[in-house]
Amino acid sequence: METTESAVKIALVTGAGSGIGRAVAQALIGAGYSVVLAGRNRAMLDATAAAAQAPGATLVVQTDVADPVSVEALFAETLARFGRLDLLFNNAGTGIPPGLLEDLEPDQFSRVLAVNVTGTFLCTQAAFRIMKAQTPRGGRIINNGSISAHIPRPNSIAYTASKHAVTGMTKSAALDGRKYDIACGQIDIGNALTEMAAAMTVGVPQANGTIMAEPTMDVRAVADAVLYMAGLPLSANVPFMTVMATKMPYLGRG
Repeated sequence: METTESAVKIALVTGAGSGIGRAVAQALIGAGYSVVLAGRNRAMLDATAAAAQAPGATLVVQTDVADPVSVEALFAETLARFGRLDLLFNNAGTGIPPGLLEDLEPDQFSRVLAVNVTGTFLCTQAAFRIMKAQTPRGGRIINNGSISAHIPRPNSIAYTASKHAVTGMTKSAALDGRKYDIACGQIDIGNALTEMAAAMTVGVPQANGTIMAEPTMDVRAVADAVLYMAGLPLSANVPFMTVMATKMPYLGRG
């Protein structure tokens, strides 16, 4: 694959229709990137693109990251439009409401792993194929790991298992990408205030059985952290970064 170097960097953000994905995509556009916005809800992706007010710098592709055919089409369209890929932010993810481990349905468990694990793998694989073959060679992949990649919340075995798996994929991709100048890192996020995290401000289950409201942080802090990681030269990498609300009950005893 022969491509030419461009002053504009090309990024692809999955789960770009809302929350962390939308904030990161808009921050990247603001920093001068052209950004491919991927996700399952076309209307929400269009809203992300419209809010960025940079129509020439965005490409919207409706995608199910758990579907190999859909992922293949996403990266083919990215290559056809921009000719290369410099950054992949594997952000798309899903969860299920908290429930007793012994009551979890197998298909619920499988769906969480299909999106969070298989989806991350499929997008990483597709990015590898482009980044190793393009000129200049290489690129960067950043995975959204979550605090749950380290410490579980109560009644969350499917989501916790999926995010621990993402950590393993981050390590493997970082190792396997060396020979291609592909850097892979992970950002573990705790209590960024998005639509999905709004319940934190009301009350969520704690390990001791109580319900407690938890502190949150502005999602812009996450976007700024991703911009830092993305802006490093490929000779440097941040394997793991944790960005969390300072007072959330994670370290120590809460």
